Amino acid sequence: MLPLSLYIHIPWCLKKCPYCDFNSHAVKDSLPETHYIDCLLADLARDIERYQVTRPLHSIFIGGGTPSLFSPESINRLLRGVESQLPFSADIEITMEANPSTFEFEKFAEFNAIGINRLSIGVQSFDDALLTELGRVHSGNEAILAAEMAHKVGFDNFNLDLMFGLPKSTLAHSERDIRTALALQPTHLSFYQLTLEPNTYFYRYPPVLPSDELIFNTQQHCQRILADHDYAQYEVSAYSLSGKQCRHNVNYWQFGDYLGIGAGAHGKLSLALPNRVIRTQKNKHPDRYQQENDFIETVIEAADLPLEFLMNQLRLKQGFSLAHYSAATGLNAATLEPALTDCVKAGLLVERETVYYCSDNGWNFLDDVLQKFLA
Repeated sequence: MLPLSLYIHIPWCLKKCPYCDFNSHAVKDSLPETHYIDCLLADLARDIERYQVTRPLHSIFIGGGTPSLFSPESINRLLRGVESQLPFSADIEITMEANPSTFEFEKFAEFNAIGINRLSIGVQSFDDALLTELGRVHSGNEAILAAEMAHKVGFDNFNLDLMFGLPKSTLAHSERDIRTALALQPTHLSFYQLTLEPNTYFYRYPPVLPSDELIFNTQQHCQRILADHDYAQYEVSAYSLSGKQCRHNVNYWQFGDYLGIGAGAHGKLSLALPNRVIRTQKNKHPDRYQQENDFIETVIEAADLPLEFLMNQLRLKQGFSLAHYSAATGLNAATLEPALTDCVKAGLLVERETVYYCSDNGWNFLDDVLQKFLA
């Protein structure tokens, strides 16, 4: 049986960042905390009944937006309402995204007390000038204080988000960001390149970014620093100390199952009867989500399952086993051929005892690898 996770989307932010393509909306008036949580719990109840879900939850991820804008009392009611509907595994990982503004990190102790056991703090950079370029509302000093507060109130597991390839940034900027983050002793770092996504301000009005060569050299240089400090890269942009990988995200990448509740939330479920894999998406607009119960359900066709599986699984350094492929998709390993053998022969994938993972070349050209598995 595949692990079951729950993603909860809270779509409000203090301000919409110019690079952000997530379903997030700047707060205009007051937050509808009570009504929105009522809607989340009703949304979960409908999914449980619709898909006859009984498995315990392996992980919960509360993302956004900025979910830490909600009060600890509201988040506590949310968690207790979820727990009344689905059992929690004994070692459940419960992550909340948070921004490092003073207003939010003062709540960290209360979040920890109600059962949030992992934070993901959206730092992006510790450099005030670069934060201004990104349209962020916190300062570098606030980011440092937020990480220190996480330690102080008892979080022994937290992530810091950092970006590279920012407007007006250099390799030295990114190295300072990495070394500052390391000094704060997080258990996990997300280190990813700024990309100009459609439907963002930066896409419409592109800033001047560093050259591709500088971006590549920055990534390679900072990856060496992370490795020297025992932060192992286990996914495209994720680095952790031993045993501190984000269990929730690993479940995504291993093609595990997850429910998605909240405005625009996505889910993925493997249904035994009938034997099929589906994806779900809830109404994206926060107001309509709170007024209507509509959703989209899409069945993943068998011909598309190999690519769907590999798009996730090959993000992980560990790769995948043929046994797990069959368990997760219900398909015979032969459905990966001839592309699988072709990739091994081309040196893009490495095979060891029915476990396949990207070579260094395959890792750098992952899109080319995946194209070979198009239906």
